[in-house]
Amino acid sequence: MTKVLFVCMGNICRSPMAEGMFRKAIREAGLEQQVETDSAGTHAYHVGDAPDPRAQQAARQRGADISRLRGRKVADADFEAFDYILAMDGDNHSRLVERAPAQYHGKIRRLLAFSRKYPNLDVVDPYYGGPQGFEENLDMIEDAVQGLIREITGDRQAGGRSGA
Repeated sequence: MTKVLFVCMGNICRSPMAEGMFRKAIREAGLEQQVETDSAGTHAYHVGDAPDPRAQQAARQRGADISRLRGRKVADADFEAFDYILAMDGDNHSRLVERAPAQYHGKIRRLLAFSRKYPNLDVVDPYYGGPQGFEENLDMIEDAVQGLIREITGDRQAGGRSGA
């Protein structure tokens, strides 16, 4: 079982969208029995809250229902439990590396390290902007999720399917 954790600041916009789109992609790839996913935030601002309504709407328009997800903060146990800990941006990546024991640093990467179209960029926080920011985030997330699946499967199954 491969376990993937998506991380942003508050866990109500970017990381739940990434979790939802990844769940959709692993379902479409027939990997539900091999891959498990979750999301969390580096801050506790929105613990227990549902994703932002704009994030829910944007994800729903692309076939992912994230309405049942609830915000949580990254726990110390997550560093051991997950195989991939994927930060949405450089700030959250740095926070994770600072917090994690050194033996887990290799698990912490930026989500867009898996993107062909947007390599190593930040998935910018759309919270204070309009709906277009959520759409742009999803474009980036969908591309990166396909790259992540290619890595997890060793490119056996994801090569023919493009989420973008």
